[in-house]
Amino acid sequence: MEPSNPELTGSPIGVLVCNLGTPAAPTAEAVRAYLREFLTDPMVVQPPPPRWVWRIILETMILPGRPGRVAEKYAAIWTPEGSPLLVNSRRIAAALEHRLINEIGSPLSVEPAMRYGEPSIEHGVGALRGCGKLVILPLFPQSSDATTGSVFNVIGRSGLRPDSFNPGVGSETRPTIKIPHYYNEPLYIDAIAESIREHWDAHGRPEQLLISFHGMPRRYADSDDYATQCRKTASLIAGRLDLADADWQLCYQSRFGRGAWLEPYTFEVIKHLGHSHAKRVDVIAPGFAADCLETLHELAIEGRELFQSAGGGEYHYIRALNDRPDHIAALAGVVRKALGGGKENR
Repeated sequence: MEPSNPELTGSPIGVLVCNLGTPAAPTAEAVRAYLREFLTDPMVVQPPPPRWVWRIILETMILPGRPGRVAEKYAAIWTPEGSPLLVNSRRIAAALEHRLINEIGSPLSVEPAMRYGEPSIEHGVGALRGCGKLVILPLFPQSSDATTGSVFNVIGRSGLRPDSFNPGVGSETRPTIKIPHYYNEPLYIDAIAESIREHWDAHGRPEQLLISFHGMPRRYADSDDYATQCRKTASLIAGRLDLADADWQLCYQSRFGRGAWLEPYTFEVIKHLGHSHAKRVDVIAPGFAADCLETLHELAIEGRELFQSAGGGEYHYIRALNDRPDHIAALAGVVRKALGGGKENR
């Protein structure tokens, strides 16, 4: 395919595909190291001052016991290749590189990176050091300070100015392009809707479709557009599927701690539908580009157990887009637009 913009050809382009992160192994020790890095990020946990109080709580009340319980969940979904999130993120990066090279016709490299754990963002940036232009693509369709914002923040801390990328000592600075979100991109919405249609073609339609997003503390939401973006994504998906309002619900999962989070809570909705003896519920999580602990265990396993123990019937989790061709096409379109390559290819 010929590039739609000749400015995209020439010097190598680097694309850093960032996801949240994963422990290195399904063990308490590895999970503890991962959680310590994650829960000490001030963009994820914003306790009232002084911060040392939170560190004491973390080290004495959370990290001693929680990693063992979480490690058991990771062990239930771990694959021969490793963590599902890392495996799927690597597959996304490889497929995206292949597609972008074919579309742009320019030397191009795509590297996966994790905000917490390995491969680190610093490692990914280093692997792209020789590229003349760098694109940062966080795999968070709906942006928040705790996800996309934290990725951009650590890139700044790693010695890269937010508006430039230095490919080597003595070289002139090169532009860095940050993609803050893609929650309403047509090809992304189309891919989600098509994955649901395919599931329904194979398994029939449910009484209720739950569109579940990762939760966020309410006290963060006032300064963040995350909830607005989630609502827009869910509405666009329902529109693509021609769903009536009564056919679907938006909800939020993965609540942590006792504070108020965005509502309704996914597990409370699932429990209510179970108590109502719903015959069939399907759940999809369009905020997760790649399947991970929160989808494969929390939704697929825990959600089913909760629904059926409450009296519900059939329960289906519809997998994340992962490296589906239509998902890769959507991500390629987002990158091309960021590079000035015109509209997404349909």
